Amino acid sequence: MLRIFQALPTEKRAREMTDRDYLWCALNLLLDEEEELSRLCPECRARAEAERCPVCGRETTGDGVGENASFDRERYERLRRGEMA
Repeated sequence: MLRIFQALPTEKRAREMTDRDYLWCALNLLLDEEEELSRLCPECRARAEAERCPVCGRETTGDGVGENASFDRERYERLRRGEMA
């Protein structure tokens, strides 16, 4: 939230914000985004809402959302059981 408003946590305006202020800002940011999307035609809105790579911008498949592709589940299970890698 502070990054959007370009404020440091040590600034007076940031220190004076309450939880309610943060909630109000977050809600209004979501409403602003929804308003921007509602102005688009259905095709452009679908493209805007598609999941994209944060680096190159290509559309991702959506499979494994939130998963680290380089995560080694087998190694994790071995370490969890106390076995050496």
